[in-house]
Amino acid sequence: MAFRTLDDLQPKGKRVLVRADLNVPMKDGVVTDTVRIQRQAPTIRELAEKGARVIVLSHFDRPKGKRVPEMSLKPVAAALGKELGKPVAFADDCVGPQAEAAVAKLKDGDVLLLENTRYHKGEEDNDPAFAKQVAALGDIFVNDAFSAAHRAHATTEGVARLLPNAAGRSMEAELRHLDKALGDPERPVMAVIGGAKVSTKIALLENLVKRVEALVIGGAMANTFLAAEGIEVGKSLVERDHIETAQRVVHMANEAGCAILLPVDAVVAHEFKAHARHRRTDVGHVHKDEMILDVGPKSIDEFKRRLVGTRTLVWNGPLGAFETEPFDAGTVAAAHAVAEATMAGNLLSVAGGGDTVAALNHARVADRFTYVSTAGGAFLEWLEGQELPGVAALQI
Repeated sequence: MAFRTLDDLQPKGKRVLVRADLNVPMKDGVVTDTVRIQRQAPTIRELAEKGARVIVLSHFDRPKGKRVPEMSLKPVAAALGKELGKPVAFADDCVGPQAEAAVAKLKDGDVLLLENTRYHKGEEDNDPAFAKQVAALGDIFVNDAFSAAHRAHATTEGVARLLPNAAGRSMEAELRHLDKALGDPERPVMAVIGGAKVSTKIALLENLVKRVEALVIGGAMANTFLAAEGIEVGKSLVERDHIETAQRVVHMANEAGCAILLPVDAVVAHEFKAHARHRRTDVGHVHKDEMILDVGPKSIDEFKRRLVGTRTLVWNGPLGAFETEPFDAGTVAAAHAVAEATMAGNLLSVAGGGDTVAALNHARVADRFTYVSTAGGAFLEWLEGQELPGVAALQI
């Protein structure tokens, strides 16, 4: 897709509305995790250094169109200022007299954070009147919040239709890496899909089997696929009402020439708890009172063999119960194999989704993948092949 970037703008002296995602973890009015702020800061900093009057928009939590003091963005202004190394002003509203007065005070290079856009019902309704109110505060709109791009809200989609627009640096990086991963990838392409339930990833699986050469299925969702093949999985988590879904996905994969890789062995236990007594067994030899909690070493060896020659890899979801030792071993081993291939220059690796990011951080390899998206829902919808309204509005 074609879209404008900061390189296409002449921002000096202009009021630039930047849609960021500053929906950060907070406790007792203090930001406890600044990762998202760190990702959004480069765009804001660059615009300010180029002489723009930067006006930052963001939602925070779900106040549902009402003013909820605990959901104010005010504490985020200080955290953003610390990251930027310069003061960030704050306005108690994102439209109306208070916002207008705060914008009027800005000088070239200044940064202003407006209050939670979701304090207004018009935000989530994508109300044209509200979008016009917001747009009136700026001359240019920059969207840097890919993580909110799957929502057609006023400040993600509506305002982009009313002002000259561009993607911020974080949005630009996200879109370019996603395009390299599935839009126009170097082949062969492998997708690794894990997690608990087939039911939450039907559209994802159905899209991927048509677009990749190999699909690795792990996590508890693999149990449903094994059960669909008539393999005994004991008391493992299985979605019995999605056995036919699994069979349909396998059929679609066969039709498309996509190889599906299921676990060939597993780590099983009688109970799910840290350091539970466990054993490794080939699939098909799981006892009725055992549950599958991780893929086994044979499965990892098969994964590594398939990885050789793969040029592009997309990953969403862990291969086992990685939060609980020793059932993290499979995910960690696979993550290290991908990281090594990436660092050797043999593989472009793109991963995303909350559990995936946590798993890669647990394996301490997140910084050794080509790109790790923190976008969550937007990343998943992109994998499903859905159009993201916030992205579509930026297309030239």
